[in-house]
Order: sequence, then C-alpha cells, then structure tokens
Amino acid sequence: MQMVISGHHVEITQALKDYVGSKLEKVERHFDHITSMQVILSIDKLVQKAEATIRIAGAELFANAESSDMYAAIDLLSDKLDRQIVRHKEKLQNRH
Repeated sequence: MQMVISGHHVEITQALKDYVGSKLEKVERHFDHITSMQVILSIDKLVQKAEATIRIAGAELFANAESSDMYAAIDLLSDKLDRQIVRHKEKLQNRH
C-alpha cells in the first residue's frame, strides 16, 4: 500500500508521519485490498483539518475531520475511515 502524507500551511514532522501511520494501520488491518492512501493535513486559522482518500479495488473512500488539535483531528479521521472500511467490507460479504 502506498501512503502519501502532505501538508497545507503546516510542516509535516516525523512525529506527525509516525502518528498518522500508526492510526491508519488500524484501517489497513480491517481490509487488505487497499491500493493507496492520501492524507492531507492543514491549518485554517484556529481549526486543524485532516482529510484522507483511500483507493481500494472498486471504490474510493473519503473522510475529513476538524478539531482544535491536529492529533485529535487525526484520531477522528481514523475512526471515520475505520467505520467506512468495515461497512464496505460488510457490503462485499453480503453480495457473495
């Protein structure tokens, strides 16, 4: 799986990269067929934003989260993506 982490008005430190990687690793455990993952971290005045696009076989999932703390925004983002992946996996299993 290819993971691209970029920042908009924020410097991406190694600590942020490691934190995003560890949080989104949980998403990867639920579904093996993830092709690529793109994460964009940004700051807009006092709001910290995290957005992610996950490309999987046959679909593309998108989620975004906002918080006053970047780490809290990443936590919210990983929870949203986790729910979307589980729901997508259940739909695939129901079709078979």
